Amino acid sequence: MSTSSPSPASYQQLGMRIQKIINNPIAQRSRAALIFRLEQETPEDWDTLLAEIAENDNVTLAHRDDGGVQLFWTVPKED
Repeated sequence: MSTSSPSPASYQQLGMRIQKIINNPIAQRSRAALIFRLEQETPEDWDTLLAEIAENDNVTLAHRDDGGVQLFWTVPKED
């Protein structure tokens, strides 16, 4: 079995975990969240997720020395 490509299930679990962090009421109020890759999550899944998050125009990623990634976002004003 090849371990070179991320498995969809592990990537989905990572995505759901990060979504819960971002959707937390405290994170929503401050428009910021601090995320870390867990030991069981692959670096490939993590890099893919961060790349997808970074594609959003209203999101800023700040990589920290401790391995965490601080997310900041803005909510666009409705016209």
